[in-house]
Amino acid sequence: MQVLLLHCITFFGAIDASNVSVTLAVFSSGTFFASIIEPIIYKRRIIWYEIFFGIFVILGVFVITQSEISHIKGIVLGILAAFFSSLFAVLNGDFLKQHTATVISFYEFISGVIFITLFILIFEDGFSWYFFDISTVDFWYLFILGSICTAYAFIAAIYVMRHISPYTVVLTYNLEPIYGIMMAIILFPEKEKMSPTFYYGASIIIVTVLLNAVLKNMRRLKRKHA
Repeated sequence: MQVLLLHCITFFGAIDASNVSVTLAVFSSGTFFASIIEPIIYKRRIIWYEIFFGIFVILGVFVITQSEISHIKGIVLGILAAFFSSLFAVLNGDFLKQHTATVISFYEFISGVIFITLFILIFEDGFSWYFFDISTVDFWYLFILGSICTAYAFIAAIYVMRHISPYTVVLTYNLEPIYGIMMAIILFPEKEKMSPTFYYGASIIIVTVLLNAVLKNMRRLKRKHA
């Protein structure tokens, strides 16, 4: 359960330490972590091309690191967030053998609320009236993000693992940089302005993820018609 807490803290910490573009780009390294974690948890053989593509993802992260060294803290936190996200997805796939997606999500969210509350009380400044002082517009934004974009998407992501592997689920997570970086540039043009080398590295990661998806689909169709 604490894996969700660690993911949330490192993910939003990465955005705070760098920006959205850097965090989403290195978050794609989750594919590499899933290619190693899933065989260990599920006791299956490691698929060579998953490791191969994972190495290219690391290469993309390395390129980004070289060009955006000022965001190194955000890069490290983003990589940790990717690791915890991959571990989280694989463990949920294992839990799904005995429980429903709704039950799993309920207990994970409850435990997440409890541990994040303790984290704020111990490591942050605690709660104050200012902490809860938000505008009506922000409240509805948070409601939409919390209910539709988080809770519903979370339950759906766990449910689909009855039909696809956790690695494939993590792969879909890693498509987030495609639209996430584009939205970040539109909404925060000044803060999200990056060097050309950053986009080279991000392109390596995104193309690798897409190639992985294509190869998996080709192998699935080949097995289906065999």
